[in-house]
Amino acid sequence: MAKRGYHHGNLRQALVDAALELIETKGPTGFTLSEAAKAAGVTPAAVYRHFQGREDLISEAALQGYEIFADLMEYAFAKGQPSALASFEATGRAYLAFARKYPGHYVAMFESGISINAKPELALVATRALGVLERASVDLSKHIAPEKRPPAQMVSAHIWAMCHGVVELFARASPGTKSPFPPEDLLETGIGIYLRGLGLVPPDK
Repeated sequence: MAKRGYHHGNLRQALVDAALELIETKGPTGFTLSEAAKAAGVTPAAVYRHFQGREDLISEAALQGYEIFADLMEYAFAKGQPSALASFEATGRAYLAFARKYPGHYVAMFESGISINAKPELALVATRALGVLERASVDLSKHIAPEKRPPAQMVSAHIWAMCHGVVELFARASPGTKSPFPPEDLLETGIGIYLRGLGLVPPDK
């Protein structure tokens, strides 16, 4: 990996950027702080001016990833309005797009073992991202009597799990597990079947 160096004293971000590349190529446990420092063009000792250790560095990468992710989900939700269904489907597509465009962040967020409760700000932004799906769930269920509505938290958790499963199995998988269908189609049809089964959208939608 080429030495990247840093500008204007932004060593903290240079280390995060180096870690993201290492996470993408070697996995979250496949590199050392020394390697991150070397990629950023500084000595290992310099890392400890900004991070307590490798987990702290990965946690910052996850935090930045969640910030991008939450913004993307909110944008997708707004773009689908005023249709609640279109907004829901747009957030699903945004999930896949994020995983493809920001693989280092995605791994730091979901595959590094870092808890979203590692930092208060990490928990806050992760909750903001999930909140987009909860809002979509609430919008979709408004036509159902309150006592018959499925819990918005449950619906959003199921959709999140579906998005994550499609990403892990088919959007980032090895060639041997490729689906004959595009991941976007798998996710959209899966969401449609699920929502129709709950009565959140009419059968013909």
